[in-house]
Amino acid sequence: MLRAALLIFAGAAALVGLILILKGVVAPGAYALGLGVLIVIGTVFERHYRGGDARLGSGWESTGERFIDPQTGKAVEVLYHPQTGERRYVSDSEAPAGSAARTDTHADS
Repeated sequence: MLRAALLIFAGAAALVGLILILKGVVAPGAYALGLGVLIVIGTVFERHYRGGDARLGSGWESTGERFIDPQTGKAVEVLYHPQTGERRYVSDSEAPAGSAARTDTHADS
């Protein structure tokens, strides 16, 4: 829902920017158009942890953090790649064999 609202806002900003440019108000119009387009591009191409990008190579370590994804209801484990600093959120079925996945569904506090 937040994603849709952001896309609507960014689309409106881009449209207002285009209208301003066509009316001769170039600087503010270009700013609004550019900002709207950047937000749309960033939102559309945002990486999601629920997608097919969860292919894991070597070097991923479990952080020990686990939680229940409120949208899917599945247990999710947090993995960390020490060389890049990247974190990934994967369901237990996608976690690498060497990770510290547990069968309980409560996160440690």
